[in-house]
Amino acid sequence: MPTSASRPRTPADPVASRRPGAPPATPQGRIAAALDALGAGLTVTAVLPELEAALEAHGAAVVHAPPGTGKTTVVPPAVAVRLARQGGGRTLVTQPRRVAVRAAWRRLHMAVGSDDPDDAVGYAVRGESVGGGRSAVEFVTPGLLLRRLLADPGLDGVGAVILDEVHERDLDTDVLFALLADLRQLRPELLLVAMSATVDAESLAARWAAGMGVDADAVPVVRTPAVLHPLREEHAPFGAPRLTADGRVERAFLDHVADVAVRSHAEALAADPTVDALVFLPGVAEVEAVAERITRRAPGTEVHTLHGRQEAAEQDAALAGRTRPEVPRVVVTTAVAESSLTVPGVRLVVDSGLAREPRRDRGRGMTGLVTVQASRAAAGQRAGRAARLGPGTVVRCHSAAALGAAPAAPTPALAVVDLAPVALALAAWGAPGGEGVVLPEDPPADAMAEARRTLAELGAVDGDGRITAHGTVLAGLPVDPALGHALLAGADRVGARAAAAAVALLALDVRAPGADLEALLAALRGGGHPESGRWRREAERLERIVTRGSSGGRETGRRAGRASDGGADGGRAAHAAGIVVALSAPGRVARRVEDTDAYLLASGTRASLPRSGGGELRGAAWLAVAEASRAAGDAEGTGAVIRAAAPITREIAEDAAAALLRDEADAAWKGGRLTGRRRTMLGAIPLAEGPARVDAAAAADAVRAALAAEGLARFEPGAGPGAGERLRRRVHLLHRVLGRPWPDLSTAALPDLGPLVAGIAAELAAGRSAASVDVAGLLRGILPWPEAGRLDELAPERLPIPSGRTAAVEYPATDEETAPVVAAKLQEFLGAAQSPAVADGRLPVVLHLLSPAGRPLAVTADLPSFWAGPYAHVRAENRGRYPKHPWPEDPATASPTAKTKRAAGA
Repeated sequence: MPTSASRPRTPADPVASRRPGAPPATPQGRIAAALDALGAGLTVTAVLPELEAALEAHGAAVVHAPPGTGKTTVVPPAVAVRLARQGGGRTLVTQPRRVAVRAAWRRLHMAVGSDDPDDAVGYAVRGESVGGGRSAVEFVTPGLLLRRLLADPGLDGVGAVILDEVHERDLDTDVLFALLADLRQLRPELLLVAMSATVDAESLAARWAAGMGVDADAVPVVRTPAVLHPLREEHAPFGAPRLTADGRVERAFLDHVADVAVRSHAEALAADPTVDALVFLPGVAEVEAVAERITRRAPGTEVHTLHGRQEAAEQDAALAGRTRPEVPRVVVTTAVAESSLTVPGVRLVVDSGLAREPRRDRGRGMTGLVTVQASRAAAGQRAGRAARLGPGTVVRCHSAAALGAAPAAPTPALAVVDLAPVALALAAWGAPGGEGVVLPEDPPADAMAEARRTLAELGAVDGDGRITAHGTVLAGLPVDPALGHALLAGADRVGARAAAAAVALLALDVRAPGADLEALLAALRGGGHPESGRWRREAERLERIVTRGSSGGRETGRRAGRASDGGADGGRAAHAAGIVVALSAPGRVARRVEDTDAYLLASGTRASLPRSGGGELRGAAWLAVAEASRAAGDAEGTGAVIRAAAPITREIAEDAAAALLRDEADAAWKGGRLTGRRRTMLGAIPLAEGPARVDAAAAADAVRAALAAEGLARFEPGAGPGAGERLRRRVHLLHRVLGRPWPDLSTAALPDLGPLVAGIAAELAAGRSAASVDVAGLLRGILPWPEAGRLDELAPERLPIPSGRTAAVEYPATDEETAPVVAAKLQEFLGAAQSPAVADGRLPVVLHLLSPAGRPLAVTADLPSFWAGPYAHVRAENRGRYPKHPWPEDPATASPTAKTKRAAGA
């Protein structure tokens, strides 16, 4: 890396060892020779000495560089030059998108200018590469580097890794962020650089430092000044909602974007004929639709589309600049052009303000893309495209208020998608659940737990979350774990070719006509579909992977190869797509709800076919659902619409979802007795059911449910509390006042009292009625010993009162925190100096003092206070009414009695 204090080069220096006037002799030398020209006029060049110092001192840094500063162009070759001076090692650079990988490679390759660039600059994306993994600088996608890292945890021969565009927060980059930091603890000489245009760099640096096990300041932040070309901002809002009720982009809004683009570009061309335009839409369908509209409305304009599903040649054409200087260009793009890419000539950006982001519907166990207002960070990135090369203009097709209300940054995938790929990579690294590694942010605990359950169901991890042999194979496949599992398992059932074709179809993210995946597969095979070429290449690549075996999975590959030579029966071959879908997501095999277009999924959720389309699927008894999404208004009341599915048979469903097959017994109340029922279930889908004897486990479930809902009421019907309920209240009061070992008998605790539940269930399973169960006897059986022997002393059913007789104690219900009550005539407590108490004297009893006729006169838990105060008023009101009974002036010294004055005198 050149600095003002670079050391003198010697003949042994790999960067400088060449004859005067001759091309540099080494790849690093050729890169070094091109570096000055690459960095000329780019802002990031000015901070290279600071980056040099950070790497010299700490070996790691975060580069914060706004759009247009040249970080992707300059930093990788600069780091490669530094490595050459330190003794070598390759430099790997990640870009989140394949189009950006090729663009970055092309820029450096052209600058190096070698006829044989493989040893200097290379790239690798899914299915294609240059350099064969030998280049001094290699641009790769994060997913490809992650698989390399898991296969070669030491990254032998690699001296530096640069993670570019980390602000995009894709899953693979987030996992690389964590694993590379962990690796650096074993390889402190490995240089690590993270680069971003819009990120909280200090927070990211601190997390990286924590993952490396060093102090927070050991990962410095190197900031590059922004390119300050003037940017004019305009708004051309649409006068209606941009999205339909079910989240799709309104066609009228697409017309609006096309009109704004054509009008704004015409105005810009009038002032400067060299201005080209870049138009941002949320997805491929919208890109194609708006491009078609612009082509019709501006016939003299060259219109290109740019998105991730295009062939490389089409992407290259969009990025190549004007083919004829006099013909203006408009490039209509998805978010692929937000960062890393420079589209030549662009000085006008038209932004729809919409973005497509993944969201996890955890209730239905599905992940899908939703259209949302683009974040403020994404809007800034898009606008920056216009001012990257000079003064520019951004026209936003929404109001300023909509942008102001937008989130600051896109929602990280780590927070909203299925985390099975993350959990698998962490397990393959030896860090199940992420133990010991630090991601850019902590993932949701429930999502990680769900991901580990998914992997366990696939056989990818064991009960402790550790990687299995099958999981190791899946971690090396270029598809997510569920699809990888379906590829291998599907090859055994329908053959490698058919399985690969179906998995390639599912990985395409292409909308199936009428939700019918078999119809889409037929169109792709016919060659007339725009995605046919890309699908065919991917299917052939996956077939080669299966038949050759990969990462220890050769035996699986050989089995699949034999199946492809004719092992699959005709019935299975006819349902190949459905079999693979079902294997990838057993919880989404679905059975039709009779006489409707709704389906019950094995996961327990419901979804319906779309009202328009779905012709070949409509009426199918069983489906394997690849995609379903929330919907409003046209979903048969299910709240979800099936977007992609294939028909299957019940046999296929039971085979693919065999882990979900179970026989279960349950019991239902009929009057005061339990009746039994046995069902065969495929997840939540009932396959068969009929009457059966009451199973003990089912009876226990029914008892627990009754106890949780009703306490003991079902087993002791009647107006007042039965013997069991009275005992329960006494014991629970002791639990409340004295604590352990007296058990908690609250309604919430009853279902967890195993002996009580088992005892009642055994009686019911034997055919007895609920009312005949001796609940009180069962409760006595769970009382602690020897304390149970003091129950009548601590919480007696009756208490002696001063008159000489005993009175019943009414204990409070278990959900009340009041004192027990004793009711007796007032005269029976005359002369008493204190109220009676229970629970070893710790809890005074509340006295309900009654008239001689049994009517309430007063309530007290403090007799001395009552005698000294309220008694006088009670005496004045009642002695004339009950003259035969004593009403002494001094009750504290009088004798208690339950008799009249005459009877007492006799």
